[in-house]
Order: sequence, then C-alpha cells, then structure tokens
Amino acid sequence: MPEAITIVQSRAALRDPQDCTDQADDLALLEAAFEALVRRDAGGRYRPAAAESWSLSPDARRWTFRLRPGQTFHDGQPIDAETARFAIARMQRPEIGATLGAPAVWGQYLGDATIAATGPLTLEIETPKPTADLLDVLAPGYLLPPDLTDRPDFLAAPIGSGPYRIDAIAPGRIEMSPHPGRAESAAKPKLIWLEMPDPKDRLAAVRAGAAQIATRLAPDDDPGPAARLQAHVDPVSIIYLLNAASGPFRDARLRRAVNLALDRDALIASVLAGAGAPLRSYVSGGHFGADPAAPDLTDRAAAQALLRDAGCDGGLALTVDCPTRLPDEAVALTQAVAAQLAPFGIRLDIRYHDDRVAYAERVRAKAIGDMCVFDSSPMSVFRVLNEKIDSRWQGAWWQGYANAKVEALLDRGRRAVDERAREALYAAAFRALRDDPPWLYLYNRVRAAAFAPAAQGWTIRQDGVLAETAAQERFSR
Repeated sequence: MPEAITIVQSRAALRDPQDCTDQADDLALLEAAFEALVRRDAGGRYRPAAAESWSLSPDARRWTFRLRPGQTFHDGQPIDAETARFAIARMQRPEIGATLGAPAVWGQYLGDATIAATGPLTLEIETPKPTADLLDVLAPGYLLPPDLTDRPDFLAAPIGSGPYRIDAIAPGRIEMSPHPGRAESAAKPKLIWLEMPDPKDRLAAVRAGAAQIATRLAPDDDPGPAARLQAHVDPVSIIYLLNAASGPFRDARLRRAVNLALDRDALIASVLAGAGAPLRSYVSGGHFGADPAAPDLTDRAAAQALLRDAGCDGGLALTVDCPTRLPDEAVALTQAVAAQLAPFGIRLDIRYHDDRVAYAERVRAKAIGDMCVFDSSPMSVFRVLNEKIDSRWQGAWWQGYANAKVEALLDRGRRAVDERAREALYAAAFRALRDDPPWLYLYNRVRAAAFAPAAQGWTIRQDGVLAETAAQERFSR
C-alpha cells in the first residue's frame, strides 16, 4: 500500500462544512474529513455513518437516531447525542446553508423542528410537517465540535470525525491522514489533495504517476495503460428555467412545444463534444424515482402542432438571459438552441450576464425574461420538487409554474414512510413533468475520473462525488 494517495481536482479548498453546495470537488473533501448521521453509498442510497440505526414514526414527523458508541473527533473529543444535537441545531440558523444568494437552505426544512438528545446516544428530530425525505437534508449535517466550530479560525485547522483528519492546509493543497480514533483506518495511506484547474494537467498527472486519482475528466480521456477510467453521469441538470408567471410560457402548450422541438443529442454533440446524456424530465435518470429508460422527448411534428394550436405558428420572439459562465458552455449552448428553434419561427433575443452572482440574484428575484440558462443540482428529488416546482412554496428558483397533480404527489411523498411507496410516487411525478414541463430540459454532462492501481477502493458515487468505497460500506443497516 502506498504511503500517500495524491488526488487532483479542479478545486482544493475547504468551505464551511454545512454550506449547501453541489460542487463535487468540495463535497469530496468534506466527505473525507467529516461525518454526518447518514451517508450516501456508491449507488445513492443512505447508509449508517455516525448513526448506526434510525426509525421514523408512522406520521413521518419524528425521527429517532441511535449513534454508534465510542466515536470521537480527530482531537479525541467524544461524540454523543448532544454533539449531534448541536450539529443539526446549527443547520437551523439563518446564516447556515446559504448558496448563490438563497439563504437558510437547511433552515427552511429544520427551522421549526424540535431537536433533542433524549439519551446519551439517542437523538430525536420532530418536524411540524411530515418529512419522509429528511435524510436528504441531514446528509450534509456533518458533526462538528461545539466548542470550536464557530470560532473565526476554525477552517484554518478544522476538526471533524470523518475517515481522515486534516493535517495541513495551504493554497491549492490539503493534506490528510487516517482518523487516529478508528482501528479500521490505521493501515490507510495519507491523502494529498491538489488543485489543478486544467483537466489536461490532471490527466497528465495520472499518466506520469504524480497523482493516483484525477476527477472531472472527459469520458474519452486516456489515463494510461495501468489506470482505469470511470465514466459517470453528473446529476446536475442543465436546463432553461421558463417564466411561467408572465409571457408566452404561461401557456403549457408552448412549454411542451419547445421541449419537443429540441434535438438534445445534436446539442450534446455540438456543445459538449458528445459528453452528455439527454435529460428526459426534471431530474437525471439516476435520481430517486426517475426512469433511466424514458424515451427521447424530441417530436418535431408534435411541437409544430402545439405551436399552431397556441397561435404561434406565425412566429414567436423570446427574451433569454444567459450567463457567460456556470455553465461555462452557456453562450455556445444558447446559440445552438437558437439555431434549432429558428426553423419553428422562434427567435431568441439574448441578454448576456458576466456577473454570475448577480445573475443568480436576478433569477431568485424572478426578474428573468422568458427563459434563462440555469442548472438544477440537488440529488434530492424532494428538494427539487419543493424548492423549484411547488407553487405553494414559491422557493428561490421557482418561476411561476403550478401543477396540482405534482403537488399532490409531493404531499403524499412527504407522508410515505415506506421507501418503495415513496419512490413510486416520485416516479409518477417524473412522468407528469415530462408531459407538463416547467423548464426546457437539456442534458446532464458525462464526466470521468481516473484511478491508478494504488487507488483501489475509491469510486465516484451516483451523486458525482469522489468517495472511498470502504467508507461507504462499513456498516449495514
């Protein structure tokens, strides 16, 4: 076994462990150094982590977690139910969990919850409303030492309880060693995380033996004869949000028509050099309740018929807001979409935005034109439905869409304690949102990671995050 494994990523910097983020590079670091009550396994299902077991009351409101005995932070401090209570209560605070101008992402689910340590190793969380998908929110609820976490210098030398402790932090470099309090970690190598923004440099590092893992590569990259390449579908969905509050996209026929008009395979070929998977509904095929075998949405004859039926066969002008980065292909993508829609008499008047944060604020303020380039990142189907599609909630990224059938399915899903029953409800929502789309669905990127033989046991999970397989499977429920 090597003394150290070097991992090269596009980013290697720590953030507040309880930030709401979909950045896979950031999450890989957090998953290595910190531990929550539960953790996703390689296939996307939840497994025990700091909690060895849990149960949910029949009304889907009261969660009871039993923590594993004998756990410690990296500095030797013991972990108990009061520690876990502090971590989840911290997620209730309005300044925690902000992302792209949307404050208190976790607080909207946990803000009114009652959190109590009812025994030395027993934690109870009771929510005002049924929340059968609460694990989606708790997965980034990393346990943190109550006496250190809110100190201004915490991120300079953070203390967690994950498989690895952080030994040194420098710009673009983070060093970790195995958790000294875990017997199963004793023989593990150290980890060195390096920031390499250029994917060509990351690939070259693996080929030269300077790194054992490289993430966010192209699926046709050649990592060399000894390394393996693992391709995966990035769960972040690239879309256009459609303004259903005002303008032409109040008409469901037009929302459906633009979805039927696009040839997604051609877009992927021209914009991503083929490294993408067509989006068939509001989430990727790897999401809970999704149908990865759903047929292609493209039907140009049906699109033309819907445009005629809506009285728009004579031409339609749409105002489109487009950032110049994030996604970095946004400009080329919008131009390619414009070219595909032009034969239908649809003209795009494009407004470009260089300031990505200000752009997100514009979207959150619901000040877009008729449509705007965006993405949908949560791996949680529940969160996507609740925060972006439910007209009763009117979340940060909601743009005026309403579908009573989907909202009823979401309500039933919130109450469905049985996982299979809940999955069936979300499968019905997947189908319903194919028929009545709130957005213009485009694609998920296909990415890859390279692993040298020394990195055996590491993988990319279904949520796109690099993780050590052994760490995911230590406990069975």
